[in-house]
Amino acid sequence: MEEAGGVTSAAQRRMRAIRDHLTGDSTSSTTQLVQSPTAGEFFSEQGYSAVLPEKLQTGKWNVYRSARSPLKLVSRFPDHPEIGTLHDNFVHAVDTFRDYKYLGTRIRVDGTVGEYKWMTFGEAGTARTAIGSGLMYHGIEKGARVGLYFINRPEWLIVDHACSAYSYVSVPLYDTLGPDAVKYIVNHAVVQAIFCVPETLNSLLSFLSEIPSVRVIVVVGGIDDQMPSLPSSTGVQVVTYSKLLTQGRSNLHPFCPPKPEDTATICYTSGTTGTPKGAVLSHENLIANVAGATLTTKFYPSDVYISYLPLAHIYERANQVMTAYFGVAVGFYQGDNLKLMDDLAALRPTIFCSVPRLYNRIYAGITNTVKSSGGLRERLFNAAYNAKKQALQNGKNASPMWDRLVFNKIREKLGGRVRYVVSGASPLSPDVLEFMKICFGGEVIEGYGMTETSCVITVMDLGDNQVGHVGSPNPACEVKLEDVPEMNYTSQDQPYPRGEICVRGPIVFQGYYKDETQTREVIDGEGWLHTGDIGLWLPGGRLKIIDRKKNIFKLAQGEYIAPEKIENVYAKCRFVAQCFIYGDSFNSSLVAVVAVDPDVLRDWAASQGLKHNDLEQICNDPRTKATVLAEMDAIGREAQLRGFEFAKAVTLVAEPFTLENGLLTPTFKIKRAQAKAYFQSAITEMYKELAASETPAKSAL
Repeated sequence: MEEAGGVTSAAQRRMRAIRDHLTGDSTSSTTQLVQSPTAGEFFSEQGYSAVLPEKLQTGKWNVYRSARSPLKLVSRFPDHPEIGTLHDNFVHAVDTFRDYKYLGTRIRVDGTVGEYKWMTFGEAGTARTAIGSGLMYHGIEKGARVGLYFINRPEWLIVDHACSAYSYVSVPLYDTLGPDAVKYIVNHAVVQAIFCVPETLNSLLSFLSEIPSVRVIVVVGGIDDQMPSLPSSTGVQVVTYSKLLTQGRSNLHPFCPPKPEDTATICYTSGTTGTPKGAVLSHENLIANVAGATLTTKFYPSDVYISYLPLAHIYERANQVMTAYFGVAVGFYQGDNLKLMDDLAALRPTIFCSVPRLYNRIYAGITNTVKSSGGLRERLFNAAYNAKKQALQNGKNASPMWDRLVFNKIREKLGGRVRYVVSGASPLSPDVLEFMKICFGGEVIEGYGMTETSCVITVMDLGDNQVGHVGSPNPACEVKLEDVPEMNYTSQDQPYPRGEICVRGPIVFQGYYKDETQTREVIDGEGWLHTGDIGLWLPGGRLKIIDRKKNIFKLAQGEYIAPEKIENVYAKCRFVAQCFIYGDSFNSSLVAVVAVDPDVLRDWAASQGLKHNDLEQICNDPRTKATVLAEMDAIGREAQLRGFEFAKAVTLVAEPFTLENGLLTPTFKIKRAQAKAYFQSAITEMYKELAASETPAKSAL
């Protein structure tokens, strides 16, 4: 386990001593602690976190652990401590849930998409043995890196399980990062085998001579007689997935299981600038994270999960470790985000994990529908909403009448059966989280994590009805806030201590692949990972993220700006699908580029009698800009933005920010440097307009 018995008993003695000190036990012999109010002041048996008496170099004694496991960090599943690797986890799943549904895809009948067709855990287990054996047949040796260059589908997980069973290291290749990044990752990680689809095969073949380490390319969904035959001089074989399965079945090899400390995957994070960094995650990193995150959350083989978040991202990868452990059925989307709602209706999942971008759209869609319905329907919705909100705040159950009258119809949007809704990857507005809770019922929770911590750092506790925070530490790690004096964040801050979020424990990654310098920049000598995020501790030991150390910038007057916070506020505006806030030290105001919600904008234009041929013309109409900016101002005032945090000018664009146009990372965060370059002329124009409007005022002084 993570800590030796001696350390555990020492920790228990420390905790006992503090408890005695708090309760004033005169029989306690720990007189040295009586002199230390700091230790007692921070420790609490109630709440969501326990604060351990570890003296830090700066600030108070403020190392927080989950109150569910304060004496020892979780590193294995308590019910199955024998599971130490992803291979062990899947063996457990196949043995326990052999005939249960596991991987589902929608089948096409006469060109139309039909119901889900399922593969069992046992069938997936057999396929993973054949794929792993097939790679060995092609001479791919233990420890080799295997690239996955396609979006979510059953074969992705089967290949990943094969990598775990035969001690290969899986390397996701984001198909949205473009050929240059894929080429870079393949060479940097020295990838020997790549699984792709026909659509990504041509891209690979176009730079084949520049990726010399590759020996085998496996085409998922490829047809044997349509495979290109490459000259033997290339040293590369191209085979279909089905052919590799056959080759593996005919040449079965026993498993070559990894050790817990072995590398399971190298996850390249695209970052917002520069070349991708490869985060090295071990088997024990991933097992510890999921074991901790699910310590009190139980899922069942009767649960159904929809997989549409990119499997190349740690959020979805960790979710898949969880689904295998609990025997959850995983249904895949068709591969088109625009058809996701249709997939939800067909699959009717019970677990739905997504990102704020989608929840914001659901929120805007429902609120706009309610507003436009007017009259009795609007009053009924508001009455139901307020009644349920009141009940939630009082810890009670609202009358089931409201669900029957109003909310059951809304729940159908996610298939009607969702009992567990999770948001991650970027901040979710508290209003939207509360809205999801009221409209969809069940548990709605927000988590916070990163690739470098194998996913979850903190997550809201079940039954916690307070919003506006990201919960308490995963029982598999400990968290502290380190002072950032240059930004005026310290442990002495009132009413709550603030600082940079630092994480330590078995979930922290092994480092960046072949990059000792960047690794040392984020992991200090005591093993603390510095996240770059700024947080504060709310009462009860719940973490709230308030800022970003790296993404902040100064305005001309010296005010610091955290753009994500402001973008998150403006995301609630009905016209706003996406928002990019820009400012710099040469200007005293912020400006915004808004990708509009096309349906809302067209409806508004029609109601105003604006006659334009296309969306772009509506965006460029000064009346549209004025209306959108006025609504953004109203939402900013509601959220109590400070004066300098308001966008003073806006540019409306019809084209959304996407992975394809290079404006988003695979986790849907804005690539700020790229967005600045992309919208440079619009930014320049907005500042010119602002300067022109200010000149008369200055000359009048």
